[in-house]
Amino acid sequence: MSLSAQLWSDNADVASEILAHPFVRGIADGTLPRVRFATYIAQDAFFLESFARAYALALARSPDTATLLALADLITGVREELALHASYAESWGIDMAGVEPLDATSAYTEFLLATAGTQDVGVIYAAMTPCMRLYAWLGQSIDADRAGPYAQWVQTYADPEFEKIARVLEGLLDDQAADSPAVRRAYRRAMRLELAFFDAA
Repeated sequence: MSLSAQLWSDNADVASEILAHPFVRGIADGTLPRVRFATYIAQDAFFLESFARAYALALARSPDTATLLALADLITGVREELALHASYAESWGIDMAGVEPLDATSAYTEFLLATAGTQDVGVIYAAMTPCMRLYAWLGQSIDADRAGPYAQWVQTYADPEFEKIARVLEGLLDDQAADSPAVRRAYRRAMRLELAFFDAA
């Protein structure tokens, strides 16, 4: 079993807790109040900008051309996610200007940027992979036909292209990270921060 698969398996408890979370269940059955989703979209856009910066810090330390190009593609993926959020903002009247991060958002972004700025690339990938793998898994676990106004959100993360992007990051983790306590701590910490993010939304 690859390292990325082992880490995902070892954190299945948190993933299951997130899938069963009332916020996620509200997306899945289309009953989540729109005002809560609007708050989540604004917070997630703020988070994604820090996620892109963490990729950029990893890119600056990329050991070879293949890694550099892979990270550039991953940054492009974040740009596409931000475009989805912008489309929600436009159609739903969500004010994205001057978003003040919630405590859970700040905790997650600070963790990512501190990790990207101080740790080796293997630990950086371990801190970033849970977000990508979790969202791909959520998209594949939820029926878009039942999600009502949130069908587009589900379809985005269920798309095979998003799965492909998640696997690119997992490939970097598998190729460049050791199975170390630091890697395992970073992965687990990111999973717990994902749960806290949904708690706060």
